Amino acid sequence: MGAAMCKLSDKVGQHMKKRTPGCKYACHAACRDRVSLDCHPAASPASQDQINNNTHTHDVEKERELRTEFSRDEIRQRIEQYNMLTKDHLKMTLNPTGVYTGFIKVQMDLRRPVTVRAGQRGAGGGRVEEAFYLPRGVINTLHISSNNTVKQVIAALLNKFTVADNPAKYALYKRYRREEQVYVCKLADGEQPLFLRLVAGPDGDTLGFVLREQQIGEVMWDAFSIPELRNFLRILEKEESEQKVALQRRYDAYRQRLQEALQELRGPS
Repeated sequence: MGAAMCKLSDKVGQHMKKRTPGCKYACHAACRDRVSLDCHPAASPASQDQINNNTHTHDVEKERELRTEFSRDEIRQRIEQYNMLTKDHLKMTLNPTGVYTGFIKVQMDLRRPVTVRAGQRGAGGGRVEEAFYLPRGVINTLHISSNNTVKQVIAALLNKFTVADNPAKYALYKRYRREEQVYVCKLADGEQPLFLRLVAGPDGDTLGFVLREQQIGEVMWDAFSIPELRNFLRILEKEESEQKVALQRRYDAYRQRLQEALQELRGPS
């Protein structure tokens, strides 16, 4: 504040207080014209009540999002609203027992090969199993009930693709958008996907489901059988061989271009 330092003092006679209601800032009289404050008046009782009301409303809405069950009337109202908003004709139905049924879409996002039961039988009469990669990004539609859990949904998805792997190797994730950010969260085995679908509404951007392998630190290696592990090794060896061939071709092409460039520089012999 200029060349002099302004100091706060309790001697009001030697200082001029410059404040708005609720502000306790004080400065020297000589510095008064050099100081500008950006003070906001304290909220009036009425406006403070409005803030409290808005906070209460937000808390109530948040509490509704965190609830895991609704009354029969709330479910009926939400299903009616859901069916009005859905655009793909995959509606929900409320049964007299209070259980409701509907559809969920699950994106397959598996990075490792799966073991699939083939149609033909082997020499011993058992089903032949083969390992291969499922196409990533495939959307699968399941018709389930509100009683079905995440664990049951995973088992149903694997059965639909005739996958023989242990369902414990996989996890179901929910993907949702909030404030332009996309989040992915693993669901617990006991959660009910159709309830989450009902609460979120039919918009796939608001909520989506993704099937993935368990994270590396969570893989239950003892759930893999010896034939499965051998299949994985064969696939990895095949991929390694293909990578070697690709690298060899790449460097052969480089060598050819270098030889041609050297020949041009040397000129005709």
